[in-house]
Amino acid sequence: MKKETKLRILLVEDNLNLGFLTTEFLESEGFDVKLCRDGESGVKAFTDGQFDFCILDIMLPKMDGYQVATLIRQLDPKVPIIFLTAKNLKGDKFKGFNLGADDYITKPFDEEELLWRINAVLNRTQKTVATIPNHIMIGRFCFEPHNQLLVLDNQGQRLTERETKILELLCQNLGNIIRREELLQQIWGENDYFAGRSLDVFIAKLRKYLKADTRVNIENVPRVGFLLSVNQ
Repeated sequence: MKKETKLRILLVEDNLNLGFLTTEFLESEGFDVKLCRDGESGVKAFTDGQFDFCILDIMLPKMDGYQVATLIRQLDPKVPIIFLTAKNLKGDKFKGFNLGADDYITKPFDEEELLWRINAVLNRTQKTVATIPNHIMIGRFCFEPHNQLLVLDNQGQRLTERETKILELLCQNLGNIIRREELLQQIWGENDYFAGRSLDVFIAKLRKYLKADTRVNIENVPRVGFLLSVNQ
């Protein structure tokens, strides 16, 4: 199996304690985080490195977050940006979104909410199955295999162990057929009539769970297998 590459986040935050706590939390979720404590070092880090996501404070030394976002947007117009700041006036938010921010979170904030907003932004910007640490975005759904959980709009559906394994295998083969025999051998350890009937039942349940997003489809390829797709 191809080794999963960690999604890289640039975090620019001058509050050392908050910066370390946020970095520690995001790294515990499997992200690769680079912390910078002023605007100039943030821009330099982005220029010198490759980042998939940016989280910016606004009130920064040397160069404020608005200036940082402007320069980052010139370097990469598509990289997602979230402002994480104590500035909560309507005009501040308008300026942030006008610069092309994907979201704006005011301090103090809940770490779990930050994680969900990162996931939501990735879902909007990537529009496919996007693998991020411990999470797989399937259309509008966030799939957490390690928690056996499928989430849509903050509403969770707990999956059985076999439902989780089947959906994970389908995601790993997005856009390609996975053969019935492979699913049966990997999950049931055998390929017989009764295991095959059980597989069909689990596929039907997964379709039911995913039907809220009409772009997501598990296609049955007769006498061959199944194919998971996310239409644009």
